[in-house]
Amino acid sequence: MNILLQRIIDRLVRTGNLSVTGPNGSTHTFGDGTGEPVHVVINTRHAERAIAFDPMLALPEAFMEGELDVVEGDILGVLRIAFQNMGPGGIEASWTKAVEGLRHAFRRFYQLNTAGRSRRNVQRHYDLSGELYKLFLDDDMQYSCAYFERPDMTLEEAQLAKKRHIAAKLRIKPGQNVLDIGSGWGGLGLYLARTFDADVLGVTLSTEQHAVATERANAEGLENHVHFELRDYRHLTERFDRIVSVGMFEHVGVNHYRTFFDKVATLLKPDGVMVLHSIGRSGPPSATNAFIRKHIFPGGYIPALSEVLPHIEKSGLMVSDVEVLRMHYADTLKAWRERFMANRERAKEIYDERFCRMWEFYLAGSEAAFRWQDLMVFQIQLTRRNDIVPLTRDYIGKCEKALSMHEAAHQPEAETVKKPQRSRRLPEAGE
Repeated sequence: MNILLQRIIDRLVRTGNLSVTGPNGSTHTFGDGTGEPVHVVINTRHAERAIAFDPMLALPEAFMEGELDVVEGDILGVLRIAFQNMGPGGIEASWTKAVEGLRHAFRRFYQLNTAGRSRRNVQRHYDLSGELYKLFLDDDMQYSCAYFERPDMTLEEAQLAKKRHIAAKLRIKPGQNVLDIGSGWGGLGLYLARTFDADVLGVTLSTEQHAVATERANAEGLENHVHFELRDYRHLTERFDRIVSVGMFEHVGVNHYRTFFDKVATLLKPDGVMVLHSIGRSGPPSATNAFIRKHIFPGGYIPALSEVLPHIEKSGLMVSDVEVLRMHYADTLKAWRERFMANRERAKEIYDERFCRMWEFYLAGSEAAFRWQDLMVFQIQLTRRNDIVPLTRDYIGKCEKALSMHEAAHQPEAETVKKPQRSRRLPEAGE
């Protein structure tokens, strides 16, 4: 093994049980021997040199290209050892710190998400085959953090709980109009229309998601109450009683936060409520992971709350509630990764082996970042006046309970009717 890489790993890995075989066939073991053993084989000298210089990008790329294999354990195990040894302020080579520093310095350039560039960035990820996403998402195709009210929840149950949780914070009343910014495959918009007799406009930049969401609305007989459009939120002029955005803010980019919240403030009615659900970081501002930016989410950025709140304040909106979901996304990603791996051969038929290795690392790396680094999910409730929502948070739990009972009562009906009808009278969110 390359002497430089050997020294770096030896300095980093103090706990755990990691074996690395280099391209020359020699194997070295690192750590104190505790935990599940992990064995990595580096197949090329190119990968060996690249990982020593820039591990955050070169390690996943080597795995993706087949220049690195995990022959004992899995890639999540590799990342667990690395991240648990790094910890806050962990050991890194000085030049890798310099590389990451440069990425942070140039992050605004990478996030120049104009309308045209945003459309192209979305197409890189969300316009992949819908068949691929069906291999690992829940039945409703929710591609965002689930909400595990209980540890034993299935993915489907936790994603439904997420929709209830968001709906409770929105406090929707029958007949109100709702804007869903970044509407995905339509599940949330359909849920709000079906449950609350609301009229929903969902906007997306993904042609694949737009087609699927529109087809779903037609199939449910909700096409007169839920409309999905290929529109950039910046081009909207209507005003809405409620606005929700789930998993879209990560694509806005730090350069455009002021634009986002200024626009939302003009779209939200004076007595309106918005819920913003986004991945964030509990640590200070940083740069997008190099592998994620290059191969998975070009133009994406995960903000610290300290970068978001000042723009909300300047827009004239008021923060009425902030909630941090800590391990919920780690458990969501675990379920996605397990389902993806169980259907890996089908994913390989849709794309190829290189794509499968890339996505295996993406899902494992994302889970690891929520388990052992500083990623989390935040939900920010926004209003334009300080008297719009109740004084205490009790209403959220009460509404979730009412929604749960309502869903249980209507489950048999949903199984016998071909086209689910709009909901019977449900207590307004927060009643």
